[in-house]
Amino acid sequence: MKAIVRTTTVLAFMFVAATGLANENRNGTKVSEVERLTKKETTRPVFKKKGDVLYMNLLNLDLEKVKIRVYDSNYRLVFGEVIKGELVIQKAFNFEKAYEDNYTVVIKDSEGTYKENLEVK
Repeated sequence: MKAIVRTTTVLAFMFVAATGLANENRNGTKVSEVERLTKKETTRPVFKKKGDVLYMNLLNLDLEKVKIRVYDSNYRLVFGEVIKGELVIQKAFNFEKAYEDNYTVVIKDSEGTYKENLEVK
């Protein structure tokens, strides 16, 4: 019985020591701790063109107002929308029945303004 207790104690000690060493890298700093970044991460919209359809996805982490505008080549507003309070904003712009022209999709959020051009032939 004493041998079992002694063996269990030794194994427990070895496990604790190995676990403590496994959480340190070669410099002796802890690797299991989460490092907080002070740099603010910025998100940009992602555009994907498939034929005459333009897909847009935006991760709106601050849940602030996002303005979406579509202009033709004469800077006339073709489409406009304001979205607020949504974390993920997804839009599909269908230009299949649009007139032949160059269109610009403008996304404006709290971090900046982003543009994507699409030519309809």
